[in-house]
Amino acid sequence: MAVTKEQIFSAADELAASGQRPTLEAIRQITGGSYTTISPALNEWKARQATAAAPLREPAPQAVADRLAELGSDLWTIALDLANARLAVEREGLEKARAELEADRAEATELADRLAAQVDDLQSRLASIEAAEAAARGEADELRGQLAAAQEQAHTAEARAQEIERRAGELRTELDRAHQDADQATKAAAQAREDAARLAGQLDTLKEQSAALLARITPQPGSGE
Repeated sequence: MAVTKEQIFSAADELAASGQRPTLEAIRQITGGSYTTISPALNEWKARQATAAAPLREPAPQAVADRLAELGSDLWTIALDLANARLAVEREGLEKARAELEADRAEATELADRLAAQVDDLQSRLASIEAAEAAARGEADELRGQLAAAQEQAHTAEARAQEIERRAGELRTELDRAHQDADQATKAAAQAREDAARLAGQLDTLKEQSAALLARITPQPGSGE
C-alpha cells in the first residue's frame, strides 16, 4: 500500500519529538515506501516547520518602545521596513538555496531509487549465480564420482588385459612346443617310413635268398639223390 503524506508528517513529528533528525532513511524505516515518495513530503514538512518558527513581526520591547516613543512611530516603522526588507532578501536567498538543494535532493533521491533497484537486481542475479554454482558443484561431484568409477573399471580392465596377455603368452609357448613336438613326430614318422621301406626291401631280399637257397637244397625230381 502506498505511503501517504500524513504518515510521513506523523513519522517526522515523532522523530523530531524524540530528539532525532528526520531524514529520508529514518522515515523510510518507519513508514516504508520509496525515497521518491518520502522526499517531497519531508521537504514540505520542513518548510512548514521553518515557517512556523520564523515570525514575520514582533512587538518592540517595552524599553525600546519607551525610548523610540520620542522619535515617533515613523522611525519604528522604517526600522521594521528595513528589517523586513533585509528579511525578504534573506528569505529570497534562502528560497533560492532551498530550491537548489531541493533539486539536488530530488536528483539524489532518484539516484537512490535507481541504485536500490540495481541492488535488488544484483541480489537477484547473485542468487541465480549462487544457484547455478551449487548446481555446477553438484554436477562436478557427480562427474567426479563417474570418473572414479570409470577409473576403477579401467584398472580392472587393465588387470584383465594383463592376465589375458599373460595367458596368451603361455598359450603361444604351449603352441610352439606343440609345433615342435608335431615337427619331431613328423620327422619320426618319416624316419619310420624310411626304416619300414628299407626293412621291406631287406625282407624282399631275404625272401629271394631264402627261395634260392631252398631251390638249391631241394632235390629235383628224377635225380638219384
